[in-house]
Amino acid sequence: MEQQSLFGNRAGQDMPLATRMRPRTLEEFAGQRHLLGKGKVLRQLIEEDRVSSMIFWGPPGVGKTTLAQIIAARTKANFINFSAVTSGIKEIRGVMSEAEQNHRMGERTLLFIDEIHRLSHAVEEVLYPAMEDYAIDIIVGKGPSANSIRLDLPKFTLIGATTRAGSLSAPLRDRFGVTLRLELYTPEELTKIVTRSAGILNCDIVPEGAYEIARRSRGTP
Repeated sequence: MEQQSLFGNRAGQDMPLATRMRPRTLEEFAGQRHLLGKGKVLRQLIEEDRVSSMIFWGPPGVGKTTLAQIIAARTKANFINFSAVTSGIKEIRGVMSEAEQNHRMGERTLLFIDEIHRLSHAVEEVLYPAMEDYAIDIIVGKGPSANSIRLDLPKFTLIGATTRAGSLSAPLRDRFGVTLRLELYTPEELTKIVTRSAGILNCDIVPEGAYEIARRSRGTP
């Protein structure tokens, strides 16, 4: 679990290379025109500040994490990256507590779960009331004297990313309002990305060279 200042407060040269390469705005983000082109569904939701919980699915490397970070920045939400593989009930409850703290400070929360199809059943069970009713059930005590207490949560946005949409459990999938497929990039889109990256690295590149790199990139930046 990691809460991030999306692109850091340090000077660009001090950032990790991967962070420097990531686009930070919708205008810098190349590709996925079927979702982000003028008048397309996701762009409208972002621009109108109506982003709800949604699933991004598609091949590795097509920008699911980057797009979630851009949405968080655009909607002025704290971005929390949650690992579906290594985190459990304790961690997801910690995330909900963090969302509550953000709310008290007048801030939003965007929870991003990569490879969401790998969530354990126990974590899914915690997420269901959080997504439906903005509440979380806490067990107090042990054995026959244990009681369940429901605590209210502030509203938050959940974006799940997966390369295997068919592996999502039906109850979890049904709780997301929107499922969007991210596609592989065209050579032309990748040429723009290569050219932009060369500029960030302060390297000269000719258009023909950028295109030759792009068409060998197997559809991903």
